[in-house]
Amino acid sequence: MRRPPVPTTVLALLAALATVLLGAPTASAAPTAVRGGDVLYDDRGRYCVVAFNARRGSEYHGILAGHCMGATAATWYADAARTVPVGTTGAGSFPGDTYGVIRYTNTLLAYPGEVSLGGGAARDITGAASPRVGQSVCHMGRVSGLRCGTVNAVNVTVNHPGGTLHGLFRSNACSEVGDEGGPAFSGTTALGIIVGGSGNCAFGGVTYYQPVTQILAAHGLTLY
Repeated sequence: MRRPPVPTTVLALLAALATVLLGAPTASAAPTAVRGGDVLYDDRGRYCVVAFNARRGSEYHGILAGHCMGATAATWYADAARTVPVGTTGAGSFPGDTYGVIRYTNTLLAYPGEVSLGGGAARDITGAASPRVGQSVCHMGRVSGLRCGTVNAVNVTVNHPGGTLHGLFRSNACSEVGDEGGPAFSGTTALGIIVGGSGNCAFGGVTYYQPVTQILAAHGLTLY
């Protein structure tokens, strides 16, 4: 069932997160790189989407949705068979924080500052900024794919069964259940991570995001 169309409340967020964590997409060849929009798998075979890759000094990190950290996974993998370890859980939790950070430890893989757009296409991400009302925004959802719209609110508070989320922003770009954790960007600038939404892409809807600048500042991370 799709999330109910209540613009200030993501009532079905936890149900959506459970959907994301059940099952896993079919993997193909062993990956050689991890980009924003790609899927990682935890110790128990459940999966989450990387929003953006970031750096701190010589270290590489991946930024994910907060519910991914709720799985308390110690190790993350780049393939569904869990034969290609990527890194280990760092900061973040859910409920509580609306994001998570993992530290990449596999030096045989590349971690470019790009967002996968599907079909082999990618968008280079060169920095991050706070969203502005009226700004164009696109996001890459695992289910809905690439969707674009306009930022129509910032500093939004959203209530859900896990607690109250503050400081989100909202766009009129649609999303579907399973898109949570996907990257949102404007041109080559990262803006945020999909948290949830209301409506759907068949009938229209809105999407809420966690601003990425807050995450970067909290952990001393920078984008490429």
